[in-house]
Amino acid sequence: MDRAAAGLLGCQLVAGPVTLRLTETEAYAGVGADPASHAHRGRTARNTVMFGPPGHAYVYFTYGMHWCLNVVCGPPDTASAVLLRAGEVVAGLPAARGRRPGVPDRDLARGPARLTRALAVDRAANGVDLLAEDAPLRLVPGTPPDPSAVQAGPRVGVTGGADTTWRYWLATPDGRAEPTVSRYRPAVPRRR
Repeated sequence: MDRAAAGLLGCQLVAGPVTLRLTETEAYAGVGADPASHAHRGRTARNTVMFGPPGHAYVYFTYGMHWCLNVVCGPPDTASAVLLRAGEVVAGLPAARGRRPGVPDRDLARGPARLTRALAVDRAANGVDLLAEDAPLRLVPGTPPDPSAVQAGPRVGVTGGADTTWRYWLATPDGRAEPTVSRYRPAVPRRR
């Protein structure tokens, strides 16, 4: 699944008039294997899509205000998914701007909640086959990036498994993250 996360970079995500080129992803494993995964403790009503089949969208609501989009990437009954963290709007800029007024173009889909808002993705996309030609939300091949442009590091905002380097992003030739890649923020443990 971490290979899938790196392999999704440069792919395109199409929703209506808006198309994004994926610039940042983050992998999550399944039951017992990854304490940061929604499937760590097993199948629930919320995470059942993560258990396959691959190529489907796993969409969840977080912090009581944001939708996040994942691509299921493991074989059926083996939960794993890749969170789509950021992208560059390459088509449908007026529609994306209309959904995020006053935001600079580089920030339209810079972060998982911004990405879903730019694409107008919500719970209705949960379980959609992203590889089906007639799907309302589709994942299509793009131009594969040069392998030297792919960088990896720790995941964002998770406490369990925080040091796992399953976050991938595209870099410019000088080694800096592309402008649409979100800034790294380590998790802040919650006080009880």
